[in-house]
Amino acid sequence: MRVTTKGQVTIPRKIREVLGITPETEVDFVEENGRFYIVKTSQPAFTSKFKKLRGIATTAMSTDEIMSLTRERV
Repeated sequence: MRVTTKGQVTIPRKIREVLGITPETEVDFVEENGRFYIVKTSQPAFTSKFKKLRGIATTAMSTDEIMSLTRERV
C-alpha cells in the first residue's frame, strides 16, 4: 500500500467488509508490542440533528414537509 502526501491509505475492500467499515465509520489505531492494529470504534451519536434525517425525504414530500423535519420542535 502506498501512503499519499496527506498520510492517507486505502483500506482494501475485503478488510473493510470483514471489519464492517462503511463510510463515516470511526476507526482507531492501537499499538501492542510494537505492532499497530486498526480497530473500529463504537459509533458516536449523531453529531448533527440533520445527519439522522439524511435520506428520509422523498420526492412525494413537499418543500414545507421537508423543512419541518429540520426545524426544532418546541
